Amino acid sequence: MATATAPGLPEIERARERLEGVARVTPVFPSETLSRLAGRPVRLKAENLQRTGSFKIRGAYVKLSSLEPEHREAGVVAASAGNHGQAVAWAARELGAEARIFMPQDSPMAKVDATRNYGAEVELTGPAFEETLATALAYVEETGATFVHPYEDMHVMSGQGTIGLELSEQVEELETVVIPIGGGGLASGISLALRAVRPGLRLVGVQAAGTRPGGSGYTIADGIAVKEPGELTMSILDETLDDIVVVEDEQIAEAIVLLVERTKLVVEGAGAASVAAILGGLAGGSGPVLALLSGGNIDASLMVQVMRHGLAFHGRYLVLRTRVPDHPGELAKLLDLLAAERVNVVEVEHQRESAVVPIGYTGVELTLLTRDTEHCNQLIAQLEAWGYPVQRLD
Repeated sequence: MATATAPGLPEIERARERLEGVARVTPVFPSETLSRLAGRPVRLKAENLQRTGSFKIRGAYVKLSSLEPEHREAGVVAASAGNHGQAVAWAARELGAEARIFMPQDSPMAKVDATRNYGAEVELTGPAFEETLATALAYVEETGATFVHPYEDMHVMSGQGTIGLELSEQVEELETVVIPIGGGGLASGISLALRAVRPGLRLVGVQAAGTRPGGSGYTIADGIAVKEPGELTMSILDETLDDIVVVEDEQIAEAIVLLVERTKLVVEGAGAASVAAILGGLAGGSGPVLALLSGGNIDASLMVQVMRHGLAFHGRYLVLRTRVPDHPGELAKLLDLLAAERVNVVEVEHQRESAVVPIGYTGVELTLLTRDTEHCNQLIAQLEAWGYPVQRLD
């Protein structure tokens, strides 16, 4: 059997005992807005509220607490895009071990700084996770430290599987569970647990399109930015999942914005991927569905970019370029007209010297807060009726 070396229910239950008083039992929230948009009851397992901001603490702590004392004393090493590194660093600090974390060069600084703040040594190496992993393994070979794999490890999968035990007790009426897939440790652990205690559930994994074969290689869901799951985890997922679906970054960004605005939950790209799959109609089924929000450690600069893009996409944010006669009071006249339309002007930028602005005029770039797409179109039509030519920039 392909899952012969995978953890079973006894291992996952023992992991839950190890995590008692260490990992939080994260809440499950219903969402009226997401339910309406999806056309079915939607619930959210908020693992973004877990210690260190993601589910990873579960597997990391179970792994480190299972080590023999001499192995912990030799130090622990991890390769991580961010959340696993933070979790290993935190668990190492709690258990009195030294940790060295290897991270890709473009890892979000919020995750890099958090990992350092938990007391670990951080080394940035390789543009891709696979290169980071190779460097970490070479370091382990040289030093004799203990490597904590982010997903190809029975103890790690057992820890992540405790989420499955929790949600099975928290939600009675449930048809489908949607789980993000990066390396596959989270999806493997949860699916193994649920197949044992709730075998009738539909289990769906979700991946980011950018990291799939033929993709761009980039995704805003950095927490699942792995080219393919591990050999062990993939063998488990082949047996336990009903389906694996793919979402685009645009869908993930829209899910992040909706979660912030409507549920007041800050969720990173990997955590929002499950919601994106549900809203995109990809999860299958028609009954109650649960999305796992796997983490909330989104870089602040990316959050600003995503929110601005999302607001523009939904017609809540309009950036345009126009021109006014280059005479005193003309800009104030334009702004007064907009104020009369109850439009909030966020930013104004002059562009006096430009090849596209006729002599005698001043270019003006405006950032406006709007109600919706229809309001944007009405404003553009109104500006043009007033005699201001409009070029939309968002």
